[in-house]
Amino acid sequence: MERKHFELGDIVQMKKQHPCGSNEMEIIRMGMDIRIKCVGCKHSVLIPRAKFEKNMKKVLRSASSAEDGDLQQ
Repeated sequence: MERKHFELGDIVQMKKQHPCGSNEMEIIRMGMDIRIKCVGCKHSVLIPRAKFEKNMKKVLRSASSAEDGDLQQ
């Protein structure tokens, strides 16, 4: 199975939504554990990398593509 590619600052969609109703999370720390922050209510959660990779659906907005867009303007 192919590993999912994600970077610091990416906005990702999770399988389960946060209790506030949003399922979009921003990656704010990476390592053995990953800290994600809810885009809706700004609550942050630290979860193990394996659990994060299992529960992540897809990358909605990549931080690297946002920086490329800023540089072109």
